[in-house]
Amino acid sequence: MDLSEWIDRHARLTPERTAIRFPGRDVSYGALAGLVHRLASAMAASGLKRGACAAYLGVNSPEMLALLFACARLGVLFMPLNWRLAGPEHRQMLEHCPPSLLLVEPQFIGQTDAFKATLAPLITVVFGQAQPGWMAYDDFLARAAGPAAYDPGLDAATPLLICYTSGSTGKPKGVLLSRDALAWNAANCTNMHGLRPEDRILTTLPLFHVGGLNNLTTPALQAGCTVVLHPKFDTDACFDAIERERITLTVLVPAQLGMMMASPRWHSADFSSLRMITTGSTIVPARIIDAVHARGVPLVQIYGATETCPIAVCLKAEDAMRKAGSTGKAAAHCELRIVDDSGKEVAQGATGEILVRGPNVMNGYWNAPQETAAALVDGWFHSGDMGHQDAEGYLYVDGRRKEMIISGGENIYPAEIENVLAECQDIAEASVIGRPDERWGEVVVAVVAPKTGHSLTPAAVLQLLEGRIARYKHPKEVVFVGELPKTALGKVRKEDLRRMVAQASGR
Repeated sequence: MDLSEWIDRHARLTPERTAIRFPGRDVSYGALAGLVHRLASAMAASGLKRGACAAYLGVNSPEMLALLFACARLGVLFMPLNWRLAGPEHRQMLEHCPPSLLLVEPQFIGQTDAFKATLAPLITVVFGQAQPGWMAYDDFLARAAGPAAYDPGLDAATPLLICYTSGSTGKPKGVLLSRDALAWNAANCTNMHGLRPEDRILTTLPLFHVGGLNNLTTPALQAGCTVVLHPKFDTDACFDAIERERITLTVLVPAQLGMMMASPRWHSADFSSLRMITTGSTIVPARIIDAVHARGVPLVQIYGATETCPIAVCLKAEDAMRKAGSTGKAAAHCELRIVDDSGKEVAQGATGEILVRGPNVMNGYWNAPQETAAALVDGWFHSGDMGHQDAEGYLYVDGRRKEMIISGGENIYPAEIENVLAECQDIAEASVIGRPDERWGEVVVAVVAPKTGHSLTPAAVLQLLEGRIARYKHPKEVVFVGELPKTALGKVRKEDLRRMVAQASGR
């Protein structure tokens, strides 16, 4: 199915229903369908057709979502760019997958102009007034000349979305997700959340990431819900929206929940409209789970990756408190395996690599056949994450394979130590890495950011682990920092952290 038909269907059935509520304006399903068709027509008139690419650089907006559906209409690849990155990082992506069309918000023109001349010829469009070398968005829309012709060559496997991985452990890769992947991901999401048209969805995560784009947002538009869309996350605006808009479902990653919990509004905010809060992107500390459950709201976890669109494993609301800390079972249209280094399934409770198979899994990595072949074997996506299942088949994520520390022949998963440190009221955030060591191969290093106004000593940090985890897992060194380097979704950039520790120790 052409995903733009999701919007057309609701435009026929409920044209006045609000599709997107954005600061300062509401966009009905009828208006959204009209914008999608104008965009698709303008793109077609500009020469974009199946196989071309359209890039977007800006914060969340209705226009960004409309561009996705216009691309679906034409078979054009949609590339949302992470606005938090620097110009050279954008240049790398735009040279790796050259777009025919680039839409940007005015605040990003300066950094883009610095390298624009090095890119392949493309149409450059800016929101607001035209600027030298940039066409105004309204002028671009004026190119529309009737409905864009439907391309009969489009099929379910046609790539629709290219998302670059966060690059937390290395060079980002362009993940190709098909029209079918987004449709099946929406089916997984609908099954998990029990989505219905009356739902009011709050989206505060950046839409340049699959967690913001496809974890509730696009599924909500398929279901005919109202999406309350914020340009960026703001703690007070999030509280306001939940209370005033009577939000029923939202996705908040642990970093966002931590900021909300630090607010004096946390204990008094009206959460009575929420059926659940969905979280993920990293291992969720027990204190976060307990705090949300104490407010009477189920906190449901999703496990997945950019490569799985992202919903691969999910916890349902009825299991949230009984299985706190688990990411749940395989999503409705996914399969899950836990395997050892030889590819054999491990015993119940044993840790192994998490493999996922389903129609929501990526086509592959853009122009990277070797990486694709390594990640996709017989249809199974090899995640590089390590986890185990309990007696009922619920998944618990133990950490990344690449992050596993081997010290004196023993395997140590940083997440186990990080979860204990996260319980300390004096610690704002902590991460654990391995440092090369001649005697042990690697030793454990804890990198800790104390809360403002709180003081800690290495001995006090190590004391937190006494009696909680085996002594061989205890850090041999504690490094204090102001804050940890993180990606847009709050994941710690381990490679950056290793460099920081190496510089601090003179290695």
